[in-house]
Amino acid sequence: MASLTIRTLDSGTSTLSDEEVEGLRAALTGQLLLAGDDGYEEARQIWNAMIDRRPALIARCAGAADVVQCVNFVREHGLLTAVRGGGHNIAGNAICDGGFVIDQSQLKAVRVNADTRRATVEPGATLADLDRETQALGLAVPVGINSTTGVAGLTLGGGFGWLSRKYGMTIDALRSVDLVTAQGELLHASADQNADLFWGIRGGGGNLGVVTSFEFEAYPLGPELLSGLIVFPLAQAKSVLRQYREFVAKAPDELCIWVVLRKAPPLPFLPAEVHGQEVIVLAMCYAGDPAAGAKAIEPLRGFGDAYGEHIGPMPFTAWQQAFDPLLTPGARNYWKSHNFTELNDAAFDQMIEYAGKLPSPHCEILIANLGGATSRVAPDATAFAHREAQFVLNVHGRWEDAAEDAAGVAWARDFFDATAPYATGGVYVNFMPEDETERVGAAYGPNYQRLADLKAKFDPKNIFRLNQNVAPR
Repeated sequence: MASLTIRTLDSGTSTLSDEEVEGLRAALTGQLLLAGDDGYEEARQIWNAMIDRRPALIARCAGAADVVQCVNFVREHGLLTAVRGGGHNIAGNAICDGGFVIDQSQLKAVRVNADTRRATVEPGATLADLDRETQALGLAVPVGINSTTGVAGLTLGGGFGWLSRKYGMTIDALRSVDLVTAQGELLHASADQNADLFWGIRGGGGNLGVVTSFEFEAYPLGPELLSGLIVFPLAQAKSVLRQYREFVAKAPDELCIWVVLRKAPPLPFLPAEVHGQEVIVLAMCYAGDPAAGAKAIEPLRGFGDAYGEHIGPMPFTAWQQAFDPLLTPGARNYWKSHNFTELNDAAFDQMIEYAGKLPSPHCEILIANLGGATSRVAPDATAFAHREAQFVLNVHGRWEDAAEDAAGVAWARDFFDATAPYATGGVYVNFMPEDETERVGAAYGPNYQRLADLKAKFDPKNIFRLNQNVAPR
């Protein structure tokens, strides 16, 4: 190889000499991959199959020192740069055509100190990696609901799941990070050190640098929690949703209930004739004593005539993996999302209508249950501003064939538009697809300008722009 053409930040291209490429390769402990190298095709694949890109260079970093080398290299050469963690990345910004990828997906170590209840997590770790290590010590960090989700991306966008009503968002449990800035500096950020940077990391979506380590507070939990599903016919959805609305308004913080509208998968506790039928599912987890949880959820059984249920004490790690089969890699995904402070009947009508015309058996409508501890943090305490949100709607379009793209995307967009009048206008940044750049202001709300000032301080040339980007002010 005499030279390598690579994309630059100014939308042009540059030529790297063989000596420059090999010099970087020699400086890294990890791999540097080019097209045609063993491992390149695997390294460029990401969870969302709608994203099919071919970077010029992929650096599979072996640690923070590699990240520093890569950041200095891309800054000196002005290269278009993506940063990859270990998870889903619906928007596909973890990979770029013709540019440079700083890939930390191989860095999966999790270390837990039982005495201090602190978990130190590398940026390629998934929720499964974190849950396994914390639950071995009877601890947990409030994270998301799929074990294959990446800790880094989840945290940088905010993070919420089954434990958030009790313990807050993922960023509320974050105590410090190590981060490589656009200047190639490895900084430690916490409430006491580089506090402005730490504020921006908590919800700022990767705009301020490359995090190489996360430190979380972990909370006593489990190992078994009351968890499970109740499945009702879609024909009963309006009644179920109305009762759900009233029930969760008074529910204890320990109880989190999400709603799923979709075609029933072949769950073993459902009659065979229900498989493939449109259903409404109450998915619940009680972050406390299972006996207290059993008492708390008893009224849910009276919401309608259920097709079936599967509820009982189970290991939290198992519940975290329960939905993984519905989110395996290799499918095509397109999401839309809204925040809600309340759910009214008109919004329910739209949800039920669109649940009745799913374009694929893999599509689903999710209503995430927030409130509780997530709402007791001031909107300006972290870069994530939407503490008023009690519910987050995720319009989850998912299918297998590119020929289904037009119908799937149209369904998601039409449903999004139909429910917009009842939403807050805010949006959870981790649920935004790549074509929603006009909603970045809505994602950060009143904290946007402060983030833009931080961006100007830590990344004035906007090297870290392949994200839901906040331009430097």
